[in-house]
Amino acid sequence: MPDIVKKIKRALDSLENIYHNEKNHDRLLLQVRHEEPLDGLVLTILSQNTNDKNRDAAFGKLKSNWNNWESAARATREELADSIRTAGLSSTKSERILFILKKIKCDFGEYSLNVLKNKEMDYVKEYLGSLPGIGPKTISCVMLFDLGLPSFPVDTHISRVCKRLGFVPRSSKKNITPEEISVFMEHNVPEERFLGSHVNIIEHGRNICKAQKPNCEKCSVKDGCLFYLSL
Repeated sequence: MPDIVKKIKRALDSLENIYHNEKNHDRLLLQVRHEEPLDGLVLTILSQNTNDKNRDAAFGKLKSNWNNWESAARATREELADSIRTAGLSSTKSERILFILKKIKCDFGEYSLNVLKNKEMDYVKEYLGSLPGIGPKTISCVMLFDLGLPSFPVDTHISRVCKRLGFVPRSSKKNITPEEISVFMEHNVPEERFLGSHVNIIEHGRNICKAQKPNCEKCSVKDGCLFYLSL
């Protein structure tokens, strides 16, 4: 086993001993997975450039105003924008959502992305990537959370923790992108650990390994942390 894989395993094992999201995989799935993947896609669009609280409020109002995507697709951009205003960028997001709904209906004959569960991963990535405003992180989130496909999304918390722990190879360029980190983690973490370890790292980033003033003394993985060792 390569040294970097051992290092990652030790860190993930340590975080699992604290946050237990791998052990509680099935319960975690119930919390994050939507029966309809289109729900997850729209939720992720709403999450862009805002926090979880605002995202969830906007999604809740959208769903209460239109109880299915067919009725939402008949809304005007102004009506939809008003319902998701708490998520910010409501005009842009509403325009994208309406376009996506129309395209999905045209491509699959219904307002649903369940058909993607039976498609090859390359097709899923290409299709989701063809939608407006959908980048690698959103694609990865929908794949992992809603389609049950192996993927390792990288947000700001995961990017920060992975860099500080030295998961990124030393030979890599300094400003390695989240997409490159995602590919790296997918190659060096077992697929069955993707979901739980993804959430474990996010919790650690939010609670301990913060961007400003990280609480290194309470960190369970500080002994292998390049950031801590450089202090």
